[in-house]
Amino acid sequence: MHPLLRTSTMLDTIIDRVAMVFVWSSILLMLAVIYDVITRYFGLPRGFGLNATKLQESEYWFHTLLFSFTLAWAYRRQAHVRIDLIRDRLPLKVKFLIEILGCLLFLIPYAVITFYFTLDYVEHSFAQQEVSKSGVGLPHTWIIKSTIPLMFLLLAIAGVSQLLKSVAGFIGVLPDNQVTSTLGGDN
Repeated sequence: MHPLLRTSTMLDTIIDRVAMVFVWSSILLMLAVIYDVITRYFGLPRGFGLNATKLQESEYWFHTLLFSFTLAWAYRRQAHVRIDLIRDRLPLKVKFLIEILGCLLFLIPYAVITFYFTLDYVEHSFAQQEVSKSGVGLPHTWIIKSTIPLMFLLLAIAGVSQLLKSVAGFIGVLPDNQVTSTLGGDN
């Protein structure tokens, strides 16, 4: 295997493993919503020390975990929107070049810059020991805010992996069975 592809596979493995851990938050989210609906609409008492605010904030937290830690995985799997009206008509090598430029000029710089600037946001929240704005909400808001820089770190890793695969495609060492998963569409 070419070194570019070996490195890309290693990065993809990291992204996949993180996503598979946090995909379970979708089940927790579903259970929290079901519990909220049942206790609210059937007038049942809430247990586990949860009030309505804590329960709704936990739903928000589970949704945030799910989105933040699976975004890079979704990008890697080409689950994002592409507008391919013009690109589909271009030669394969030009498609790889567009992907390389997109990663180098937009995705990776944006993810790195956003990662950097959101670290202060989380640090400030941690230093203040920020809690929910509601007096009866969840404590330790800095925990959920810390997912923001982590999300962009994972997105940067996914961007580097995509860049490596695109360079491999441009120089002709990307296996044919990986072209569609790298460029999306029908290629």
